[in-house]
Amino acid sequence: MTTAPTRPAAAQGSVGTAHTRVEGRDKVTGAARYAAEIPFTGLAHGWLVLSTVARGRIRAVDADAALALPGVLAVLHHGNAPRLVTDYPGLLGVPDPTAVVFQHDRVPHAGWPVALVVAETPEQAREAADTLVVHYDEEPHDIAFSAARPDSYPADGLAPATTEKGDVEAGLAASAVVVDAEYTTPEEHHSSMEPHGATARWDDGRLEVVDSNQGSTWVQGELAGIFALDPSAVRVVSEHVGGGFGSKGVRAHQVAAAMAASVLGRPVRVVLTRRQVFSLTGYRSPTAQRVRLGADAGGRLRVLEHRSWNQTSTVYEFVESATGPARVLYDAEAHRTSQEVVRLDVPSPTWMRAPGEAPGSFALESAFDELAEKCGLDPIELRLRNEPEVGPVSGLPFAGRNLAACFREGARRFGWAERDPRPGVRRDGRWLLGTGTAAASFPVGAGASTAAVTAEADGTFTVRIAAADIGTGARTALTLVAADALGTAPERVRVRIGDSAFGPAWIAGGSMGTRSWSWAVTEAARELRERLVLSGEIPPEGITVRSDTTEAIGALARKERHSFGAQFAEVAVDVATGEVRVRRMLGIFAAGRIVNPLTARSQLIGGMTWGISMALHEEAVRDRATGGHYGADLAGYHVATHADVPRIEADWVDDTDPDDPVGIKGIGEVGIVGAAAAIANAVWHATGVRHRALPIRPDRVLAAGAAGA
Repeated sequence: MTTAPTRPAAAQGSVGTAHTRVEGRDKVTGAARYAAEIPFTGLAHGWLVLSTVARGRIRAVDADAALALPGVLAVLHHGNAPRLVTDYPGLLGVPDPTAVVFQHDRVPHAGWPVALVVAETPEQAREAADTLVVHYDEEPHDIAFSAARPDSYPADGLAPATTEKGDVEAGLAASAVVVDAEYTTPEEHHSSMEPHGATARWDDGRLEVVDSNQGSTWVQGELAGIFALDPSAVRVVSEHVGGGFGSKGVRAHQVAAAMAASVLGRPVRVVLTRRQVFSLTGYRSPTAQRVRLGADAGGRLRVLEHRSWNQTSTVYEFVESATGPARVLYDAEAHRTSQEVVRLDVPSPTWMRAPGEAPGSFALESAFDELAEKCGLDPIELRLRNEPEVGPVSGLPFAGRNLAACFREGARRFGWAERDPRPGVRRDGRWLLGTGTAAASFPVGAGASTAAVTAEADGTFTVRIAAADIGTGARTALTLVAADALGTAPERVRVRIGDSAFGPAWIAGGSMGTRSWSWAVTEAARELRERLVLSGEIPPEGITVRSDTTEAIGALARKERHSFGAQFAEVAVDVATGEVRVRRMLGIFAAGRIVNPLTARSQLIGGMTWGISMALHEEAVRDRATGGHYGADLAGYHVATHADVPRIEADWVDDTDPDDPVGIKGIGEVGIVGAAAAIANAVWHATGVRHRALPIRPDRVLAAGAAGA
């Protein structure tokens, strides 16, 4: 027995102070191993073969030549693969059947997984995959997305398809000022630094998967459903993740690896190529949106209507809820939102950073800028005049709404008061200069989680929780939260994450991760601290307390819970070349209590940088003839690079959620929301020309200039 450790007096108040990542040294020295780097004895390697047609049936798989090559162990396809469960209930609803590979001969889109070649080395598997011949009965395909399609239909997704109150048409007829505009956003892709990879092995009927994912509990449950196993028979480990942004759930590679490992009786690793990531891991659907605003002469809204359309696959319904911001940011007597989908012969879309809110804010906040122009009002003043008292659709009170404070502080720091409202009057040599702003919001919540905290005999503490650090700094944030709850120093806390064996925990997604996990860690740590007060000794195995927040989160009062922000951008536009350069950006956010200012600022700046990409660069284009992408790589799919990123500042106002034990809301998504709109509004201010289609490419700037001339 040892005596309970003495708590140092200087250990208080870790939350809210800047700390470098606790795993930072391991990452920069290579000691931190990612999913595809962890060694396994007897490891075999799988290579997925994807369809080259956009619609049809597989007539035959000619595998003889591939199987004859050196090192090739197996070729799995619909004719010989084990049967799986395809209709299990998933954590986020009905699962996308794309992941449940090789169960039939149908091909619903280009890039559909049709076979897996397994060999002793990845090079052998790739060579054999290139040799494999698949014969198809090809059928005509349809990938033409537009809002005008007669086969679009309303779809709920995670929110109702339609919300409505008041008479929109009568309100528009009675409005002094009306905006009626259409906006489009293109197909966009996550393209995280670490491609998707997983290694699977079986041992006496138990499945273990080492993976790169956004929630080991999530993947554990999905794989248990697919392979008809009890969740306790599946273990998923995902310690380090090189980005996810919504794409790293259950995908074809994990299922294919587990399937092949079962057939061969040895571990199998499947890692997707960059091109395969574009087909198999989801993307942000293109959207077509129509916004109609009606206001009185003073700029107060009488009507707000926001309609959105997105594409989805023929095998799975995914809704890009772009009307989300309209349901939160502004109210009107007549208020209508609707979201519809179009089923096409394309891969299934999925969650992508700020799903719904990122494209939806572009349309809504651009329309508000147009309304401000027509009303002769400052864009910030227009927004402040339309601040709602309660949720415009729900009628619920806000759990804090400091958007006005974000705009006022942002305007002060950005120098908004010196802005000449007239477009096209500021110049810097050949460049036209403009500034723009936009509001940001993203819903925040908490998912039930469990955590275990152990007081070790050596005076340290160990936290175990199946959280996922996808590059956000969650491991460090949880260290600070645990240290404060325990009344100790962060250096005496070790946080272990990314293992489903630690018990259920929420995913890293929806800006809910750190809030959900911190709640569970705080409960366990506080109970442990109370127990240590009563216990004078700690046994060699330590003292462990486990928490479960299911009941506490279920008892939360219903409120509108959101992080908010105000985005500001200055751009320079060369109308002779069409080039647009963002010169500076500022974001001020109200996102709950900030646990670690260092990593929080990094998250917000990262989102704003992605907003530059969204506004000016990102656009996946499909070939109508083949249904596949042009340039499905980081050469053909353009993203913002160092030269595109100017001075970006991100900061926040005081904003604590009183219903959360730590005061947290969420910061992962809100940084990108409104950023593209602020840039587009700045381009209008610079040139006097509106751009309602993203990205704002040089050819579009030139065409708009020619049309206006």
